Amino acid sequence: MTAILGAGAKPMADVLDQTEVDALLAAVESGAVDSAAEDVVGRETRASREIQSYDFKRPERVSKEQMRAIEGIHESFARNLGAALSGFLRTIVEVRVATIEQLTYTEFIYSLPNPTNFNLLTAKPLEGQICLEISPLIIYPIIDRLLGGASTELFIPQRPLTMIEQRLVGRITGRALAALTESWSDLVEVEFSITEVESNPHLVQIVAPNEIVVVIGFEIKMGGRAGTMSLCIP
Repeated sequence: MTAILGAGAKPMADVLDQTEVDALLAAVESGAVDSAAEDVVGRETRASREIQSYDFKRPERVSKEQMRAIEGIHESFARNLGAALSGFLRTIVEVRVATIEQLTYTEFIYSLPNPTNFNLLTAKPLEGQICLEISPLIIYPIIDRLLGGASTELFIPQRPLTMIEQRLVGRITGRALAALTESWSDLVEVEFSITEVESNPHLVQIVAPNEIVVVIGFEIKMGGRAGTMSLCIP
């Protein structure tokens, strides 16, 4: 303590003398101090209940209630899309919501394969753009199915889609937009349309790199094949 106080420091002025100590003990014995102590404990308990952790480096723009609403809308979308693809491809296609989280746009982009099927959407009358990405792991089996193949031992090439393949995939994304429109209609009437299709997601920037976006991840299963689909909403 002497090192902390420094040379020439004086003793603390608030040290109780014997008379004050006796008065304090008498107050404790009479119960006069208990209520004040309980008030302090009560305030501390309430304060401890109200404290919540918050990461200032990763602020969340969307509340938990809004995230639950978004999840409900896209669970409906997954069911509608699964039914639409099952009828179109004449085989059972399962689509389910796998994840829903808030990420920076950069984190979302770096989580995607490259090349991939990366679609930029508009949702009029809403402003901005939405990203719909479908993994090659399920895109190529779907293309193979459309061309009459069994896709049981299909090789997944690491290349962008050809023009013919893009037109075939357009029949899938068209059904995805129809299912998306139907699911969103409970919240707001929107018209989804594709404005651009890219194979390299790193070439597309719809918002600032550090801006928070909501990313809904889906799992698509068809036969013995499975892949992912991601919807990014700024």
